[in-house]
Parts: sequence; C-alpha cells; structure tokens
Amino acid sequence: MDWRDIAAIMFVCTAANHLGLISAIERVIKQSLPVINCSKCFTFWSVLAYEVWYVGFPDIHIAFAISLLCSYLAIWLELIMYAIDTLYNKIYGILEKNNPEEDNG
Repeated sequence: MDWRDIAAIMFVCTAANHLGLISAIERVIKQSLPVINCSKCFTFWSVLAYEVWYVGFPDIHIAFAISLLCSYLAIWLELIMYAIDTLYNKIYGILEKNNPEEDNG
C-alpha cells in the first residue's frame, strides 16, 4: 500500500467531479452515474477497489477504514478547490475590470 497512490486516487476522483468531467460524461451517454457523480462515493469505491486489489481480502477492514478516511478527506479537498476557484474568479474579475487594452474610446 502506497499513500501516494491513494492520495492520487483521491485527488483524481475529486478533481474529475469538481471540474465537470463526470457531468460531461453523463451528458454524452444521456444517463446518470449516481455513485461516480459524488466525489465522496467515487473516492470511497475507487480507494476500496485499489486496496482490495493491492492488499487483498485478509485486510479488508483496514482497506474499508482507509477508504472512509479518504472519502471524508475528499469533502475537504473539494472545499479547498471551491475556495481556490472563488479566489481565482475574484482576481480575474479585478484584472478584467482594470484592463487598459479594452478601452472603447
């Protein structure tokens, strides 16, 4: 078990939902993907599948606990991503408003 792999899985699952990749896939296939559409659920099941495949079934209770922890951390990661987006939009709005190249005079 490598913590870097688990962190990467958690980041990819959260970022895919946050950036709208899963919503785009749902629009293309014209079907809802309820488990994958939730970053917490997607993280939980992806980490659990990775752990079961990598560690095996004798330590399934540890894999379950790690998956629950990662799904909880995915909530906070999504919140951090939202805060960064909000900050970026504010800065971009200020720069766009003060752009001297768009003078219509």
